[in-house]
Amino acid sequence: MDQDQPKFVRRQRYKGTHPKSFTVKYKELQPELYAEEITKVKNQGRTPAGMHRSICVKEILEILNVIPGQIGLDATLGYGGHSLEILKCLFPSTDPLDVKYDKQKYGRLYGIDVDPFELPRTRDRLAGLGFGDEKLVIRKLNFSGIDQIISTSGLLNFVLADLGVSSMQIDNPDRGFSYKFDGLLDLRLDPTTGKSASTLLKNISQSELEKLLIENADEPYAKAISKCIVEKISQGVEINTTVHLQKIIKDALLFLPKFRIKEDVKKSCQRSFQALRIEVNDEFGALDKFLEKLPDSLSKGGRVAILSFHSGEDRRVKKSFQRLFREGIYEDVAPDPIRASTEECNTNPRARSAKLRWAIKA
Repeated sequence: MDQDQPKFVRRQRYKGTHPKSFTVKYKELQPELYAEEITKVKNQGRTPAGMHRSICVKEILEILNVIPGQIGLDATLGYGGHSLEILKCLFPSTDPLDVKYDKQKYGRLYGIDVDPFELPRTRDRLAGLGFGDEKLVIRKLNFSGIDQIISTSGLLNFVLADLGVSSMQIDNPDRGFSYKFDGLLDLRLDPTTGKSASTLLKNISQSELEKLLIENADEPYAKAISKCIVEKISQGVEINTTVHLQKIIKDALLFLPKFRIKEDVKKSCQRSFQALRIEVNDEFGALDKFLEKLPDSLSKGGRVAILSFHSGEDRRVKKSFQRLFREGIYEDVAPDPIRASTEECNTNPRARSAKLRWAIKA
């Protein structure tokens, strides 16, 4: 046998119907090869690894009322699920590859996101479906910079912003977004800029951390959790992994009755990771800038739909829409948030916390 020839390594077996390790879920990570497996996973009410299931698609399309010839923006492109359905409205052909592009007739969609890993994948995926650069213009940009898009696109007929973290980011342990998987405690949407969550914790005071947990996640045990974390750090302990932080949060809540610990620890971990993610990415600051610039980005009669997953986000959207409605800048706004249907929540549990609000430019 040739000594230089690489040794054949058998691929890890796809264990059972619910493989736990992200890398072992290779059937879910290759939807083009395992369509049957993807369908089975979705029918079980789960999201296949490496994919994202867009929420309130029907409701968003009804709000935006997209028609050919319009110019619009998906301000949080992500996996591109919402964008794909919008593009189908802009290019109503059974085969987009047969459509000869005409900007005046079909319009154009702009898509922006800060994730440097998912952006090229989404570009390739949508281009493969017939929506290349002339139909979908993709840029790496935070939605707080919406004014930078307007300089190229002109005023927009519609804008969509989905403020949720995508399933691809949550499920991939290398991104460090979830306490369920062991990985580096990062939480940055763009890991090439800013500081990670583990770095943030190294120099934070107990009062600062407690305030962060309350303001960003309404954490009821913020005092106990922040005290335990800061004590560990003061003892020279480095909190660098998701599982390590989860363990410290659990230790902080050992005073709870035994029958409550499991569920309360789970919810506190979810809220604490969310609070750190919001802080690391300055998500509230970016949203405030986006909402401030939004009216000047819309044409007369332009429509905006914003999907939020946290009370702090929804509160900001609601107050901005209502204030600008009173000032006559918006001619109409959502009187109440729209929630995902019971049917959608049953098939996609991540839709349960979603709130959808809309506004129309005067």
